[in-house]
Amino acid sequence: MKKLSRRSVLAGASIAATGLAAPAVQASPGWPGRGPIRLIATFPPGGTADTISRILAPKLTAGLGQQILVENRPGAGGTIGTDMAAKAPGDGYTLVMSHASPMGIAPGIYPKLPYDVSRDFTHITLIGHTPNILIVPADSPYKTLADYVAAAKAKPDSIAFGSSGVGSNTHLMGELLSSLAGVKLKHVPYRGSAPSLQDMLAGAIPSMFDPITTNVPHINSNKVRMLAISSEKRIAMYPDTPTFAEQDFPQLITSTWVGISGPKGMAPEVVTRLFDELHKAFKAPEVMERFKEVVLLPTDKPMSSADYGKFIAEFAARWAAVSKGAGISLELG
Repeated sequence: MKKLSRRSVLAGASIAATGLAAPAVQASPGWPGRGPIRLIATFPPGGTADTISRILAPKLTAGLGQQILVENRPGAGGTIGTDMAAKAPGDGYTLVMSHASPMGIAPGIYPKLPYDVSRDFTHITLIGHTPNILIVPADSPYKTLADYVAAAKAKPDSIAFGSSGVGSNTHLMGELLSSLAGVKLKHVPYRGSAPSLQDMLAGAIPSMFDPITTNVPHINSNKVRMLAISSEKRIAMYPDTPTFAEQDFPQLITSTWVGISGPKGMAPEVVTRLFDELHKAFKAPEVMERFKEVVLLPTDKPMSSADYGKFIAEFAARWAAVSKGAGISLELG
């Protein structure tokens, strides 16, 4: 199995909703009356976690009658902010934008992950998901995924791809494409989507894997070209962009999903209140319009706390098998 330290990778360049026996932490009387609620976004400003957090924060603030403060805590593929949430009191005043990378991918690639996605959290509900894409600058010589793979075969370890961090789901997609295509791509990790995109547009890297959400303005202004999208079928907004599956890589059907979670031990009445307010927010016309603009596909029906916990555990198990098959194992530090 390929063992990579986080440092070496940087140099070279995602069962229960709560702990099975965790005692509930009593919420303060009159929750949420004693102060603002922080919502940890585990990636920098401009990324999917940050974007969705800031779309929802005003509606949650209005619904709860208490200010929701978005706090960006990026690093290590979202695991730093996620670990902060895991270690916070379960009193309802700390939430985290749970995300496919630190909740669903990290458990399968970090043997020493400092949190357990099933035991250490109260998972509240899934918000939605967005496809991932492989993009290149508009003036790139790679017009298709076949062009990109052919160039990587011709010059091993010379084609670089950016991602939102070591251990992110977009990092894993690049590693998996390398394995499936029999090529050697060079991974260049960043502390989020925005700095990766900035470097690609400046010519520092030739490609990147990223959720489509954060790239819509650049796609629409023809600054970047999509070579493939990770949805099962082509999406209506970009019908000319082929999927990975129809280009002989069905293993790359996946998405970046986001939801809301908190530390273990949250009081059931707090979870219920948050669940209700979140689903009211999802139905607000202005929120629905913003989700559509950033290609966030909402869930078909509300996902309960227990179901969301099960969803995360099953996703993590599936991608752990993928990581093991591709020989990907990383170390934090």
